[in-house]
Amino acid sequence: MRRMCSMKLYNSLTKRVEEFVPNEEGKVKMYTCGPTVYHFAHIGNLRSYLMEDVLEKLLRYSGYDVKRVMNITDVGHLSSDADTGEDKMLKGAKREHKTVMEIAKFYTDAFFADCAKLNIKTPDVVEPATNCISEFIHMIEVLLEKGYAYKAGENVYFDTSKLDNYYVFGGQNEEDLMVGVRDDVTEDENKRNKNDFVLWFTKSKFEDQALKWDSPWGVGYPGWHIECSCISMKHLGEYMDIHCGGVDNIFPHHTNEIAQSESYTGHKWCNYWFHVHHLNDETGKMSKSKGEFLTVSLLEEKGYDPLVYRMFTLQSHYRKPLVFSFEALDQAVKTYKKLKNRIASIPAEGEVDEAAKREWHDKFAEVVGNDVNTAMGLTLVYDVLKSDLSGATKRAVIDDFDYVLGLKLTEAAVTESSVAGTDGTSDHAGEDPAFVAHVEEKIAERAAAKKEKNFALADEIRANLLEEGIVLEDTREGVKWHRS
Repeated sequence: MRRMCSMKLYNSLTKRVEEFVPNEEGKVKMYTCGPTVYHFAHIGNLRSYLMEDVLEKLLRYSGYDVKRVMNITDVGHLSSDADTGEDKMLKGAKREHKTVMEIAKFYTDAFFADCAKLNIKTPDVVEPATNCISEFIHMIEVLLEKGYAYKAGENVYFDTSKLDNYYVFGGQNEEDLMVGVRDDVTEDENKRNKNDFVLWFTKSKFEDQALKWDSPWGVGYPGWHIECSCISMKHLGEYMDIHCGGVDNIFPHHTNEIAQSESYTGHKWCNYWFHVHHLNDETGKMSKSKGEFLTVSLLEEKGYDPLVYRMFTLQSHYRKPLVFSFEALDQAVKTYKKLKNRIASIPAEGEVDEAAKREWHDKFAEVVGNDVNTAMGLTLVYDVLKSDLSGATKRAVIDDFDYVLGLKLTEAAVTESSVAGTDGTSDHAGEDPAFVAHVEEKIAERAAAKKEKNFALADEIRANLLEEGIVLEDTREGVKWHRS
């Protein structure tokens, strides 16, 4: 029988950390809001997918059977979340002089290529919105029959006045209703209430929309919010355990998903809502429209291994804003490199102690399972390194942890230029990993001595390394070393 480890998750719906209890014992139905594939994903977008990947792997690590579904938004996502403005997919097609489906294919492939570089597992089911038009139409028909939707101006809207509590996540007010609306965008006069949202657009609006389908209400296309409700129910049924997304999805997207889904089913739809906070740059929230467009490919061009970015994100908690800078990423390079080299230097000795491995497995599941605490998971890696376990057991335990962390910790030591940082230089390629770890450890000891103003000890460490044939150079980028 499969051993289950308990987990706790912060639930955005209740605003507290709760014991996770799935609808069906041992099985988890999980949904992720996927990308709108009109452009490359920037690393801020990818922080959410990376942490959702950790959550899925942690659930499996803890003994659950997980089915995870992700949508691909290839139609219907407007540039304003108030159901006004230009469709993002059409915007991408015009920018690149391609068809909408060519744009969708190219950026879907690019998204999953970035995910692979970050060691993000592809969900069990990936469903483009354009595959599910009949499901959208059916849900809208039911909502009309039940009186939760109405037709106006040849479009179909959800009537939020029919709900006792539309603002299920709390914290919204009238000003929030106009999120994303520019001063030059006119209000949709077809709506009965400001916070009503479009379920189906017809040819009466957006005449240049590239993708249109027949429907009972005219030729048109679906609104953005309807797709996640229908795609999740198509593959997971009417009861879901965990719904994931970035905090910017909470309102209005996830609010509207709950409104239409629970009106359609007549019961609670999803029990746990998992939201990842923003990655900010030093000037504020990261986006595609400001500053340098930070993609995984750009990081690679600058000489960074994408897994260094994964390391950078795991050092912080997913519910805290994370500030990105290249200085911080350079520090992650050093941390990642030293950790991998230290693991590579573990002596290949002894047998794997399976009982000890199980104990560490359960400890990791408990510690990281307390609201996906990845920083504490990394701390446990160092605890294993300092333990008196045999070399074989240490490697086995760290490899076990790495199923969740996804940092490829037990692969070859880091010596390639791909993780060197912005200078792109090669760091000691071909050196014995154990010797590299030794030198890096001595450099760290020297830095600590200098910080404590123990300059005599710092000079002694430098002299001892020189006797070993190692020359240290203090540079603006940090301490570098080479053989004499």
